[in-house]
Amino acid sequence: MSDSPEVSSRACIAGVNHQCSTIQTQIDADGTAVRSASGTLIVFIAMVLVAAIAAGVLINTAGFLQSKSEAAGQQSGDQVTNRLEVASATGAVDQGDSQVTDVDVTVKQAPGAENVDLRNVTVSWVESGGTFKLVSDEVDSSATSADGRFAVTAFKDADDSAPVLNDPDDRFTMVFDLADPDSASTSSTEDDVSWETGNLDSQYDYLFSSHLGEGQVVTLKLTTQSGATNNVRLVVPQSLSGTSAVNL
Repeated sequence: MSDSPEVSSRACIAGVNHQCSTIQTQIDADGTAVRSASGTLIVFIAMVLVAAIAAGVLINTAGFLQSKSEAAGQQSGDQVTNRLEVASATGAVDQGDSQVTDVDVTVKQAPGAENVDLRNVTVSWVESGGTFKLVSDEVDSSATSADGRFAVTAFKDADDSAPVLNDPDDRFTMVFDLADPDSASTSSTEDDVSWETGNLDSQYDYLFSSHLGEGQVVTLKLTTQSGATNNVRLVVPQSLSGTSAVNL
């Protein structure tokens, strides 16, 4: 017995609904898969971007650290090599009181040193009477609070580069005049060099300490602009009688 048209119609509709439901389910599944794949791709791209940024940061950091290390290495090298060496040290003697009135220290480049500008050298003068910080007389008084000054004269300078030591054969003399600047007068000091008094607050600001007696010891610390140092020990002879100059 055949189904009635109404039954057939319902069956058809039911079949269509079932097919539509199947298709919708497939579409939902495919959509979910697509969304899942898209999410995975987005996460992957984000991870690649993060990795690229991190790599860039690491490269920049490595470059910065390398540059800093090279600069520190260069500075350390300069502090070792760009030193002054003392060729000789002498003192002028005042026979009236048997004391050293000024000290001349002749310097040269240390082996391997680059140019050394004596205008940028600082000196620490240490003796029993105290410690004195000294700078070149070419440094303006507004740029320093030093206790005294030293002058520079060329002893051997083939290319007239003074006060810059630019050749191993150069020899420049650092001149230290000793006297209390508060009690100094033109009659009590020997101006054997031309002092740059235009850079000083007063005429005798280059003076410091006092005359050195027999047997007195002085330690000099010479520091160049690069930070290289050299310590020098000067000893006044036990007897100064009968001489106008002595080796220290």
